[in-house]
Amino acid sequence: MSGRHPQRGAAVVDFVLVLVLLVPVFLGVLQLGLVLYVRNTVTAAASEGARYAATLDRDPGDGAGRTRGQIHGVLAGRYARGVSAHEVTIDGAPGVEVTVHVVVPALGLGGPAVSFDVSGHAIDERP
Repeated sequence: MSGRHPQRGAAVVDFVLVLVLLVPVFLGVLQLGLVLYVRNTVTAAASEGARYAATLDRDPGDGAGRTRGQIHGVLAGRYARGVSAHEVTIDGAPGVEVTVHVVVPALGLGGPAVSFDVSGHAIDERP
């Protein structure tokens, strides 16, 4: 009777071996997607904040507030903590720079994090 089914249980072993390879790849793709989504969202918010701060009757603090509001509206509030804005010179013209420091935890839960800085620039429209 022992010789009738020599491959019994081999499918389970094959499944586990394939799963050990596929799960890290799948989680890596998810992490990459999360980081890219956060980076693109924060970059757009920083650019919008810089443009807002560069308009008439606004200052860099208004741009930082606008950036925080946009980030908070789309992502978790923790991503809006590292927002700063200041006046800069862009190719000889006065301008505004909004910088955001972001820390994205692994899969949004915790563990080793990915951190980066993004910034948005705009030429000042004030006379």
